[in-house]
This record gives sequence, C-alpha cells and structure tokens, in this order.
Amino acid sequence: MATVKEYSVEEKLISILTLQKMDSRLDGIQVLKGELPIEVKDLEDEVAGLNTRLGNVEEEIKSIQDFINTKKTAVKDAEALIKKYEKQQTNVKNNREFEAIGKEIEMQTLDIRLSEKHIKDATEEIKEKSRTLEAAKAGIEGKETNLNHKKAELEKIIAETEKEEKQYHKHSEEARAKVEPRLLAAYEKIRKTYRNGLAVVSIVRDSCGGCFNNIPPQRQAEIRQRKKIIVCEHCGRIVVDNDLDTTVKIS
Repeated sequence: MATVKEYSVEEKLISILTLQKMDSRLDGIQVLKGELPIEVKDLEDEVAGLNTRLGNVEEEIKSIQDFINTKKTAVKDAEALIKKYEKQQTNVKNNREFEAIGKEIEMQTLDIRLSEKHIKDATEEIKEKSRTLEAAKAGIEGKETNLNHKKAELEKIIAETEKEEKQYHKHSEEARAKVEPRLLAAYEKIRKTYRNGLAVVSIVRDSCGGCFNNIPPQRQAEIRQRKKIIVCEHCGRIVVDNDLDTTVKIS
C-alpha cells in the first residue's frame, strides 16, 4: 500500500504562503486590467443591441417603402380605369349607363385620394424612421470608437502581461496541488471574503497584516514557532511570521 506523506505545519505554511504570493501576483495583473474586460463586454453588448435596432429600423423602412410602392401602383391602376371609364362614357346609350360609369369613376377617384393620403402618411413615417436610423448610426459609431479604444488598451495590457500571467497560473496550480484539501478550502473561503484576496498575511508592526489589529506578544511567539496554523482572531486570516514571509520567494 502506498504511503501518504505527512507534511509538517511549517511545510503546510510554506505551501499556503507560496500559493498566496502567486495568487497575489495574479490579482495584481487583474487590478492592472481594472474594469476594462467588463467595460469591453458591456460595450460589445451595446453595439450588438444598437446593430439589431438598426437592422429592425431598416426593415421597417423597407416595409413602408414597399407599402408606398403598392399604393403608387394602385393610383396608376385607378387612373387607367378612370381613363377607360371616361372613354366608355362617350359611347353610352342612356343616362342610366352614364350614371353607373360615373359612379365607378367617382369610386376610383376616392381610391386615388385615399392611396395618396396613405402615401403621404407613410412618407412622413419614413422621414421619422430615417431620423431614428441616423441617430442609431451615430450611436453605433460613438460606441464603436470607444470600444476600439478600450479593446486596444486591454490588448496592450494582455500582451504585456500574458507571459507573466501564464507563468503565475502554472505556479499557482503547482502550489495549490501541495496544499491539503481542508486547508485549501479554508484559504479559498477567506480569499473570497476580502476584496484584496489576502488569506495569508504576515505580522506588521506587532499587528495582523490584513486587518492591522494588534497581535499579543504570546500569540506572536506561537506564530514564530510554526507548530500550528494560527488565524487572526479579528479577521480570520492565516498569520505567518516575518522570517517565513521573507524566506518564501517567488520569481
């Protein structure tokens, strides 16, 4: 049966401290990127939304233009019928036929007026939608300019830090593999609790390097002995002594 190596408290502290330092370097890179990844994503979503709106307005304008063309065709058809009826009126045999054709001419004339009204209203609607279209185009242009600027800024940071970030990710995973599961779970929980991601800190001027509350001399002595993992009674962070913090270095 394979034996599982038992690590001393000091070895555990070295592993968790190494992991913290790696993760802090990665956190630093994320701070350098700042809100840029979120801003880029938000701008991409806005541009996509505006493009969708633009496409919808263009489709609406096309639909209205098709409606206008249909009404223009209806006017031409009505005008052709009127000419036909007027010619027929010259050949009628009695007043009854003349009046019947006259009513047809009147109906076609009314249809022309109604179609012309529809054309006028639709033309005004196109003008309104065209203004909306131009505003959407201007909005997209402004958003795209801003997006390109943000993207270029983010890509520059990524290019400058990509090699370093990959290296720290690799070392972080290696360090994480050396930390026992229960301690690792506690570490991850503490990291999520604080915005700066510090779960392991050293003593700074007789105080916790995380919350800066005073650590009693006896407690400091216990921390320096490295006989057990000690957490700050105020913030819950794992506390290590300065000598260990100085000894554990990462490239």
